[in-house]
Amino acid sequence: MSGSRFLFSNGMVSHASDAPSVKVLLETHPGAYTTSRTHNNASCLLFWERHMKRLSESIRILSSSAPQLLFKSHKTSNLLPSSVSLPIWQSMAQMLVNDSLRKVLPIALKHRSDHEELAITTLVSGNSEELRAYEIMDEENVSKVLDVNVHVETYIPPVFGIPGNGAHLAVVGCGRDVAAAKYSDWVRVRKSLEKLRPPSVTELLLSNDGDKILEGCVTNFFVVCYKEWDANNANSLTDFGNIYPFEVQTAPISDGVLTGTIRQVVIEVCKNNGIPVREVAPSWSELELWQEAFITNSLRLLQHVDSIQVPIEWQSVHSKTWKDVSWERKEFQGGPGMITTIIQEQIMDKATLEGYPISNLYEVIEG
Repeated sequence: MSGSRFLFSNGMVSHASDAPSVKVLLETHPGAYTTSRTHNNASCLLFWERHMKRLSESIRILSSSAPQLLFKSHKTSNLLPSSVSLPIWQSMAQMLVNDSLRKVLPIALKHRSDHEELAITTLVSGNSEELRAYEIMDEENVSKVLDVNVHVETYIPPVFGIPGNGAHLAVVGCGRDVAAAKYSDWVRVRKSLEKLRPPSVTELLLSNDGDKILEGCVTNFFVVCYKEWDANNANSLTDFGNIYPFEVQTAPISDGVLTGTIRQVVIEVCKNNGIPVREVAPSWSELELWQEAFITNSLRLLQHVDSIQVPIEWQSVHSKTWKDVSWERKEFQGGPGMITTIIQEQIMDKATLEGYPISNLYEVIEG
């Protein structure tokens, strides 16, 4: 991240000196959020329609099952009637967010350099004081009980595949609550895991038992592994179009992982290209089958993994710091593997096809 950042909130744009960091924004405000970015020299929004759909779904889930994570007042329970459907949330959330983007993006675009993109975090909170005024929640009233913050910051995407530029991961904590929704309170929860982060680790992974790996704190996790080990198959990973000796694995949503936008894109890419993919939590006890690993999110898209480490003793790890833990470690040699590279290339192609031109934001209002 560079120093240029902006926040649109309550009808006002705050510039770099006054705008908080994304971390501070999320720590100090409840709500559902999503993070995306621009691509193609800041001309398009990355998988924007997918992000808006997931944001709407998160709002709907939190409003009905965990309103304390959405509303600014903690004295809220079962506030929203079940009649508030996903289509209403989706249409109103996207309208409010796009309206905010129209205000802040022109300013942010003027402050970026040619090699920079824009990271965009949208946080939607519920206004419980407004909510109490309405008995019927139609589209007009839903729009009045949602507060939107749009944070924009210049961002330089990492270059894929550079040797030494892979992720270093450590399994340290249990899975998240209300994983079907993405909400800001998770930022506070994950801070408690930082005491277990070894200095070289760039992302923390979650597991409920120290064996089955769910996801990262801010990423989804994938491995490319042999279906079963056979020394005769040692070189057959390159022949995936013929004999399918391997599969891509990632934990299923039913295990309590976040419905990551890029996670879903990876699954679609694999299925469309004949790459075997199975939604099952990768098991550390089967690490000898792992040939490649990568993590995904909407800022980095896909990053290959250089190393993973897991505590040897899981039961007492949460009462320790990283220096008190004995680790078992697996390293992947030579940068991103062949399957990881194919998936990354296909994601980039899909990003181009599904790019949402920023100009569309203005065409909507002009139309």
